[in-house]
Amino acid sequence: MEIQVESLKRCQLVKVSGQIDSATAPEFQDRILELIDGGAKQLVVSVGEVSFMSSAGLTALLRARIRLRKRIPPGDIVIAGMSPKLKETFELVGMNYIFQFYDTELEAVGAC
Repeated sequence: MEIQVESLKRCQLVKVSGQIDSATAPEFQDRILELIDGGAKQLVVSVGEVSFMSSAGLTALLRARIRLRKRIPPGDIVIAGMSPKLKETFELVGMNYIFQFYDTELEAVGAC
């Protein structure tokens, strides 16, 4: 798994590639929470290059969203570039009702 972070005017763009599983999810979670604790209010997580995400990865995203929503004013996290396979995973566990999905990074960043 690789993580690249790009600071934009209105949000932080987090580009993830590879697999997010029980071995890599702690690093993924730590990096996202580090951004939030550093002051990030809006996160776009680009998962177009993610080939697999386990429940540990889904949990990491959920924890990040909870932390952002508890801020005053509340922040949010959106997902960009999701593959049909990964989207099916989110839908199976009902996380499509929690997160907003965008087809491209540009659309997601524009929504921040």
